[in-house]
Parts: sequence; structure tokens; C-alpha cells
Amino acid sequence: MAQVVTAPWRQPAGAQVRRWPDGRLHLHHGPIDILAECWGEPTAIANAYARAATRFGSVLAELVAELPALRSEGAEITGQIANVMAGAVAPFRPAFITPMAAVAGAVADAVLAAMVQPGVQRAYVNNGGDIAVYLAPGQHLTCAIAAQPGCPDRLTLRASDPARGIATSGWRGRSWSLGIADSVTVLAKTAAMADAAATMIANAVDLPGHTGITRQPAHSLQADSDLGQRLVTVAVPPLTADQRDLAVGAGLAAAHAFQRRGLIEAAAVFLQGDIRMTGAFPLILQAGAHG
Repeated sequence: MAQVVTAPWRQPAGAQVRRWPDGRLHLHHGPIDILAECWGEPTAIANAYARAATRFGSVLAELVAELPALRSEGAEITGQIANVMAGAVAPFRPAFITPMAAVAGAVADAVLAAMVQPGVQRAYVNNGGDIAVYLAPGQHLTCAIAAQPGCPDRLTLRASDPARGIATSGWRGRSWSLGIADSVTVLAKTAAMADAAATMIANAVDLPGHTGITRQPAHSLQADSDLGQRLVTVAVPPLTADQRDLAVGAGLAAAHAFQRRGLIEAAAVFLQGDIRMTGAFPLILQAGAHG
């Protein structure tokens, strides 16, 4: 493991704020684990990281203060990040979705907003795979995404692209899913919007009634899950080509509908070796990322 270098700024109580030897900033507090990086003038970079660390120090307390409301539909909320989460999920109703579907993306957006200042040319905040991006004119950034072996696993965003948020969801990820997609990656204008949309599209990739798919109530796997008694996917057997086509087609139909409404810019669905995309999704095969 690479040795970490403790940052010179004051660390928030309970949080870990570290600058890695390769220049990246690592922020960790409770369940939140962030890697961030920016490019530009040296003084601007140092100031950006200090601002990110300061903003990060209050994030977990903000969210914990409103957790019951954030885990429900339509409850009153007051916090800055909480309001971003609520705004990101609102366009997807009346389907079931709580603000927690946008939590990782909204936190990434908030930390990125603190980082960006004059002298910063490009930056990203990667919160467990949900990424907020800043690009000054003429800049670009290549990012890694979750993909299956042998599948394209990099994408490049350019300053001329409308998307500044990347998010991935699926039953194999960190969060529970109602669907069977191995992963769904979404590009949207913000990381919070991408996060919410990826959740909804991944839920739509499904084969209702398939007896080989193993599902369990969410609360039996995580007592405080916002999904409650809803059945989440815990295992998917090998599927036939027709079954994969049916399931992925359902997810793409949802993605197309979201794209027509301006909620997303593009989406890619991965299911047992199948990849299907909508929008101008810039997937590439490339070694390395964040360059």
C-alpha cells in the first residue's frame, strides 16, 4: 500500500483528510470515501484541496441529521445537499424513489463545487464510483467506469460535452437494486442526476417472474434500507440471449424516455457480456484513467 501524506490543513473531527503521493486527495468519513484530483496552478490546487476538505467536514453531519426524511418519499428536508438529492429524484416520480438514490452523486457535486475556483483547469470528485467533473474550456478528462472484463471501461468527457456527472448502479454494486443489470452507467448534467437516473434504469433492467433470479427483502439485508420490504436482487443465473435482450431492452426504454425529457445525456447497460447504449456515450478501451 502506498504511503499517504497527511494534509497540512486541519482535519474535521472523525474524518480522514489525506494527500496521496501521486497528488490525489483522499477524504474518508464513515461510509463516505472520496478520491479527488484537480489540475491547474499550484496555489489554486492547494487552495482547492483545502476548500474541499473544509466542505467535506460537514457533509456527514448534514446527512445524518435528516436521514429519516432522506429515506422516505416526499418528507420535508432543509439541508443544502439534501435539497439537491430531493431535486434530483423528483423528476422520476411517481415511480418509487427516495432522495437516497442521489446521495453519492450529490455529495460529489458539493465537494467539487467547493474545489472549483480561478486557476483550476479541470477536476473530478469520485465518491465510490459516482463522479462529478469540472472542465474549463478546451479541457477533457478520461475516467474509469465499472465494466465486465473485456468490455470498454473508460470514457472521455470534453469541455464541449453537456455532461458533468457520471454514475453507475446495478445489482453487483455497493447499493441494492430491484433489477438484474450487472451495471448501468449514466452521463447527466450533474452527478446527482446521473446517480438517480442510473438507479432507475438499473431497476428497469429486469425479468419479472423469472424463477432463477434470487431476491430478498432489502430490510433483511440492511435493516435501515430506504427500500424497506421491496425485493432486491442477490443472484442472477446465466441468461439466454433472448432473456438478456428482453431485460436490457426494458432498461433502454427507460433510458430513452429519460433522455427525451432531458434528464440524462447518455446511458450504457451491461448484462452478462451484452452492452447496449443510448445517446452519445463515449466508451473506449484504454489503459489508465483520469488523464
